[in-house]
Amino acid sequence: MLKIDKLRAGYGGTDVLHGISLEVPQGRVVSLIGSNGAGKTTTMRAICGMVKPRAGSVRLNGIDVAGLDPHRVARRGLAHSPEGRRVFPTLTVADNLLLGAFPRLTGSRPRGDVQGDLERAMELFPRLKERRLQLAGTLSGGEQQMLAMARAVMLDPDVVLLDEPSMGLAPVLVEEVFRIIRRLRERGITMLLVEQFAAAALEVSDYAYVLENGRIAVHGEARQLKHDPAVRAAYLGGVH
Repeated sequence: MLKIDKLRAGYGGTDVLHGISLEVPQGRVVSLIGSNGAGKTTTMRAICGMVKPRAGSVRLNGIDVAGLDPHRVARRGLAHSPEGRRVFPTLTVADNLLLGAFPRLTGSRPRGDVQGDLERAMELFPRLKERRLQLAGTLSGGEQQMLAMARAVMLDPDVVLLDEPSMGLAPVLVEEVFRIIRRLRERGITMLLVEQFAAAALEVSDYAYVLENGRIAVHGEARQLKHDPAVRAAYLGGVH
């Protein structure tokens, strides 16, 4: 489904990623965990086209999309819920969601049942249903995060990138975000998750990679990494 091979990327003259490889199989949730500055968000940006890779490949359904502009990557079926949410503040919740389906509405992706998917997104994110006509800029931080996630799902994507979905949220909203991730997983949506709460990420994931200084340090089944002493000590706060 999504396969990254020997990916190098960075900013200016400095590499942040030093040839990383990872794979996200269809219908699975894969987490990328690591300390601040390890290169997690750069990985997501390089995958979706916001940062141009310097080497390596990003294969989506067997097609190399490395170096394509973000809108072209989206047309191939990759949706990105970015760090910082980045909703359109002067548009309503409903219009933000429809923008997520823009490639479907313009014919560059299979159209399917856009209106039905909009209603299903509202059911999945009930707070958004209550606020469907409210301007996105007036939503709380947690509601904006839910909107960013729902907007990504509206692409009817093959893969969803979730970059730090719990960042800056109160604990009760963090729980809500992970409840939604579980529901997306139950629906068979393929996801690559970058998340500051490593223990919670491993709980909802099938597989995980640990990124250290732009390199994959260890990877394996999420349940195994959760009990790995080195991973526990470095990222899970010791005993959990």
